[in-house]
Amino acid sequence: MKKYFYFMGALLIMIALNFVSCSRSKTAGSSNVSEDSLVYPQPLTFNNYGRSITLKEKPKKVLTLGPNCTEVFAALGLADYVIGRSLVNHSRGPLSEYADVVNKIPELNHAAATREAVISSGADFIYGIDWEFGSENLEIKELEGYGITVYMNSASTMDEMYQEFSDIGKIFGIEDRAATFVGDQKMRIKTVQDKISGLAPVSVLIYDSGNDGVFTCSGINFESYLIDFAGGKNIFGDLKEKAWVTVSYEAVLQRNPQVIIIHDYDSPSVEEKLAEIRANNTLSLLDAVKNNRFL
Repeated sequence: MKKYFYFMGALLIMIALNFVSCSRSKTAGSSNVSEDSLVYPQPLTFNNYGRSITLKEKPKKVLTLGPNCTEVFAALGLADYVIGRSLVNHSRGPLSEYADVVNKIPELNHAAATREAVISSGADFIYGIDWEFGSENLEIKELEGYGITVYMNSASTMDEMYQEFSDIGKIFGIEDRAATFVGDQKMRIKTVQDKISGLAPVSVLIYDSGNDGVFTCSGINFESYLIDFAGGKNIFGDLKEKAWVTVSYEAVLQRNPQVIIIHDYDSPSVEEKLAEIRANNTLSLLDAVKNNRFL
């Protein structure tokens, strides 16, 4: 039981890290939009997960497509650049330290961003989670044709996430602030890992949704790394072909997690998902369900 509570506390901290650090909130909302020179001395080029991006001047109007992307801009003091955000329905709301700043940013779309809303927004830069792109809805090449530079958030490791912070810092001329932010993340992770050192890992199932099986994250999913950092072990961490996978109810029962983490979206609600799990003939046999161990 003690091991379980250590993990739950540590995981709450790690989930917060998935968005942004709490300890740098004094920078939220501050920016130098009107003070800084907009044209770079020379073009900036970045390798964004295999795509080469070149900017000649600092972006003026930004869309953050994904709640994590929006909170990164808030944490780095860049919220004044953001004219719209999406996927608000994929978050329980911003961290309290950034709530005032984030909630002032207009919703471009409550759910996924639409092509029409993005193109008509007047934005010249997008920082967006990777699965907002690549469909017929948002094609990066088309957006570039409208003068919109796309920087994808596609990190699957902490080092890749740190690189994104660094790149955003260079693009907006706040390299020192971004470096401090990265240092703070590393310190917080070390603090958590020091506290859980020597404890056996807690087995975890990620429950995104259930329909003819459980839709969950694999071992190459960023969420799986956060679980590891917090002292847990994703029961499907051995699956590495795709970030998201559907597994059978029987496979879940065979691996029998100690804890179930439920993704909380607008719809269906967490309460509805809990009811689904408890009503399922197979999932109801799990130790985590019997012991009411949900996060």
